Amino acid sequence: MNKTDAQHPSHKSLKLLSCLVLPCENGLNRSPADNQDLKQELLNLSRHEFDDMVELASSNHVVVRGLEAFLDLVSDEDDPIRTDWARTALQNERNRIANATSFLHKIYGELDQRGCKVAVIKSLDHWPDLGSDLDLFTEARAEDVIAVMETAFGARIAPRSWGDRLARKWNFLVPGLPEAVEIHVGRLGQTGEQVTIADALMDRARWILIGGQSFRTASVSDRVMISTLQRMYRHFYFRLCDIVDTAALADTGNIDFEHLRAASSIAGIWEGVATYLVIVSDYARCYRGKGIDLPRFVLESARFGGEQVYYAKSFLRIPIMPQSARLYGSQLAGIIGRGELHCGARLSLLPWLATAAVVGQKLTGSDKGIW
Repeated sequence: MNKTDAQHPSHKSLKLLSCLVLPCENGLNRSPADNQDLKQELLNLSRHEFDDMVELASSNHVVVRGLEAFLDLVSDEDDPIRTDWARTALQNERNRIANATSFLHKIYGELDQRGCKVAVIKSLDHWPDLGSDLDLFTEARAEDVIAVMETAFGARIAPRSWGDRLARKWNFLVPGLPEAVEIHVGRLGQTGEQVTIADALMDRARWILIGGQSFRTASVSDRVMISTLQRMYRHFYFRLCDIVDTAALADTGNIDFEHLRAASSIAGIWEGVATYLVIVSDYARCYRGKGIDLPRFVLESARFGGEQVYYAKSFLRIPIMPQSARLYGSQLAGIIGRGELHCGARLSLLPWLATAAVVGQKLTGSDKGIW
């Protein structure tokens, strides 16, 4: 991560959030400020600056973690105004999350009960925060999933883009639930090219307990691979939650790097996974003084690191040319090399899809219906 970019005045909210959600460890110096300096910056925030920080935290799925750290840091200060701002915003977000997870558990349970075995992917990775939509994966038939969603929840299918159709995913709008429910059916990846990961996902799934409710979720290795597919092969940007979530997994020793290398190599995205991990480590090092402990084979396989990442439009951006384009080429070559010609054909459509989305954005101001 380029520290100069992170310290630019226009990136004040990013700097503050990064310091809050990537806390300094004992004996290490925080960059760009120590705890006292950080506290003073928080206590000097105007209402507009506070709202800007919360908005950025929302788009990066770190509202709960960020505001809890905010309140903890200023707890010994007599500042009822900013404390009230933070408590109100935090409670609003917790209310949203409670409603969303209640719906998620009901939808998950109903699908499972009716023979559509599902796993939650992505959405619960950020706990105690939650994503902006609810993602599930299933191997069931799409028509069975649609029938359950329509009859049990009165859901309607949102308009599907070209990318949605290729990826075999459906977005459902459920009465009483502001978040969309996105269900991936039998495939993963922007164009549905990843059947290798999808085929093993349910067998490798694990159970977690969230708010007293049990959910089947992707294994740690699958979780990292799915995050990599999103960040390195589709969106080309990181959310701050990606950094925090992955760093936490690594810090607790939950990532089996050997297994991750084996599984992602079969899927043709090992170099992307290694690059993703190095970017996470570099950014963590920038803000807490310590990266994540990566094996040498991860470092050697990465195509680039945090030095190539820059901040723009609320996210940490990854250059598409030539860095991401090379990862895409490597993935395509691997899929074709395994003889998965149908999946290769799907993936080969990605540049055309991306180009159409850019053209649509310029002509109409939206890429809806394409991406």
